[in-house]
Amino acid sequence: MASKILFAFLLLIIPYVNPLSFNFPSFSPNMQGIRFEGDAFSSSNVLQLTKNNAIESLTGSIGRASYDQPVRLWDASNRRLTDFTTHFTFIIQAVNLSEYGDGLSFFMAPFESEMPRNSSDGYLALFDADMATSNSSENNIVAVEFDSFRNEWDPSDDHVGINVNSIISVTNVTWKSSIKDGRRANAWVSYNATTTNLSVFLTYADNPVFSGNSSLALTVDLRDVLPEWVRIGFSASTGRQVEIHNIRNWSFDSSLETGEGEGKNLGLILGLALGFGLLGGGLCLFFFIMRRRRARLNDNDEAIDVTMDDEFEKGTGPKRFTYSELSRATNAFAEVGKLGEGGFGGVYKGLLSESNTEVAVKRVSRGSKQGKKEYISEVKIISRLRHRNLVQLLGWCHEKGELLLVYEYLPNGSLDSHLFGGKIMLTWAVRYKIAVGLASALLYLHEEWEQCVQVINVLNFEAPLPSLPSKLPVPMYYAPPIDLCKFSYTTSSTGVTDSEKDRTQCSCSSCSKRAYSTTSTSSGTALLNSQKSN
Repeated sequence: MASKILFAFLLLIIPYVNPLSFNFPSFSPNMQGIRFEGDAFSSSNVLQLTKNNAIESLTGSIGRASYDQPVRLWDASNRRLTDFTTHFTFIIQAVNLSEYGDGLSFFMAPFESEMPRNSSDGYLALFDADMATSNSSENNIVAVEFDSFRNEWDPSDDHVGINVNSIISVTNVTWKSSIKDGRRANAWVSYNATTTNLSVFLTYADNPVFSGNSSLALTVDLRDVLPEWVRIGFSASTGRQVEIHNIRNWSFDSSLETGEGEGKNLGLILGLALGFGLLGGGLCLFFFIMRRRRARLNDNDEAIDVTMDDEFEKGTGPKRFTYSELSRATNAFAEVGKLGEGGFGGVYKGLLSESNTEVAVKRVSRGSKQGKKEYISEVKIISRLRHRNLVQLLGWCHEKGELLLVYEYLPNGSLDSHLFGGKIMLTWAVRYKIAVGLASALLYLHEEWEQCVQVINVLNFEAPLPSLPSKLPVPMYYAPPIDLCKFSYTTSSTGVTDSEKDRTQCSCSSCSKRAYSTTSTSSGTALLNSQKSN
């Protein structure tokens, strides 16, 4: 969720941090994006900067065509300048090959500035005639002029110059123009914010490529001359001599955003601040709730563990083991030592190093139906059973979220492996002892102990053969009476539980009958199997 919100914010940012870039491959009549002043207009897919009409005089014409949105030259908040490059193709064509004038320019001026009325002739629709040569900061203009007529302040007839606040060029170079034959010129004007270098490259090549070289350059800090937001475009004029001024195409690229982003940026910043604030607050609240919940669960687990410890330690017999002890004993519950697997989890063979005692460790899986309540009942009930033919519970452990029971380990294998595996021929005397031992254990569970215990599965019980001592391990593991009427409990081939088992409280007559019936059926099957020949 957090990543989706962040992605949405980034989508909002992208349009406003992209640099300004536009491209006019041609110019149609009444097109959007261009502001026309004076005699300027668009016709035949080109910008016409001055008059171009056969039925009226072309003398004394002035015109401007500029981009209709403000362009950012520098950022007032950090005084960072923009890099920019503009490329345009133009044609200046003489009407009279012997006399023509006056030229055109690419200019940058305050966005609110307008074309002076008295700016024809050599003033190129840039400066008012009264202030053109004053070099006054009130002029506020930087221009690259392509001048085709020599005025009193000009170095030559055809020249390219860079002008700063004055019609007098700060630097210039002679221009070998094509005015007389009307060839197409390609010009690039670039500004490097790092070096504050304004450069001009002009070529008449058929397929021009701009590689950063220049025909003319000037070092000028535009922050000292122009405001943050400017108007960019073209201007041209004629006097007594005339010519046609056409712009064929125009493109512009800069590293700062457009003017309309200023107000939007403030809203964007506020929106982002609010959005990220809400996002951060939401994440903090989420982690706080999760931490509280985890702490509460840990507290509950610790409380249950303390309660279990108190209840278990009141009894006698089984002892408490630590998790590290049992982990060492089973080699970190290695698969190679696994004795069996059932619905409750796995049973592992272990060796207690302190007493050099082999044990079987039952590890209740987290997905098992046997939970803490059943675990508590198993420890409390089984630890109280005392019979020579029942496998003994040696200990317990509940640490690190684990439920572990430690049983006596019987190494001689299960009875069924001897009956059906063909290992040893069981004599009738041995079979009789098995039957008597089984019956003795069942009698203890059903009648001799203080409460009856139902045994669900007696089929896979073990006998430590061939010596067959008096103890009969019970994989008929018992189902001790608990507060629930039913719950699972079975045995593995090692005498430890290995699938599910049912325990039934026998306080009522119906439960008691069912307990005796189920146990008798299961034990009867075991007795019949014990009479089979191997």
